Amino acid sequence: MEGEIDKEELKAAGAQLLPDGRSGLIIKGWEIETRKFPILNSLNVQLWEQKLQTSHLPEMVFGESSLVLKHLNSDVKIHFNAFDSLVGWKQEKLPPVEVPAAAKWKFRSKPFQQVILDYDYTFTTPYCGSETIEKNSEQRDTISDEGICKLRWEDCEEQIDLTALASKEPILFYDEVIFYEDELADSGVSLLTVKVRVMPSCWFLLLRFWLRVDGVLMRLRDTRIHCIFGEGKKPVILRECCWREATFQALASKGYPSDCAAYIDPSSISQRLPIILHKTQKLIIPD
Repeated sequence: MEGEIDKEELKAAGAQLLPDGRSGLIIKGWEIETRKFPILNSLNVQLWEQKLQTSHLPEMVFGESSLVLKHLNSDVKIHFNAFDSLVGWKQEKLPPVEVPAAAKWKFRSKPFQQVILDYDYTFTTPYCGSETIEKNSEQRDTISDEGICKLRWEDCEEQIDLTALASKEPILFYDEVIFYEDELADSGVSLLTVKVRVMPSCWFLLLRFWLRVDGVLMRLRDTRIHCIFGEGKKPVILRECCWREATFQALASKGYPSDCAAYIDPSSISQRLPIILHKTQKLIIPD
């Protein structure tokens, strides 16, 4: 976990750390846990390629890493992992981004063979999380299909109150988990991460897919989920999905820099990228 835990603040909020050295905490009926492991070894890479029916995976896949949020009273489980996100990539099947240097690229898996870019090598995913209602508390492998009963998200007009999130409320827990990363043969970056923070009144997370194909395209797909605990009632959970995208050429035409070095941090440039999709949904918690 990143940052120090203040035990007095935990106690005041009625929270407690997870036992057995696990990273996370229990608060207001929620068990929140991050798990971080090394990148997949070659044997597991082959296993994933078979499961996904592909011969292409990102350079670094943190396949066992995850963020898991369980609502203990309703058995609602919201979780995030690399495998499900790559399932989304495979299903979306975006056409490959055309780049001037593509013909010269030598990818790591088959360096001595001619590379045909007939797949989305950016690993762009529409993934906005996984969820289920678990009928028992047995821990399952994140690779398995554990969807017993899918949750229901309804479109709504409510918005996540980002101003309230910027208040002085203490942060009881914060962590960041990387799911996969690829430097696109030194021609950019493709990165999927999730950040979570827990306060006495709520938890908030940002799942972010960030793509920069140098000189060609930038793509940002953000999923924000905010849960307000509430007192003696069901939690209120809003999910906001916002996709942004622009070519370097389009940004240059508006007077923005065309130098790739100006676009390292997605947070600082997100407002420059036009919105492609935006929607907010509310989770219907079952009785």
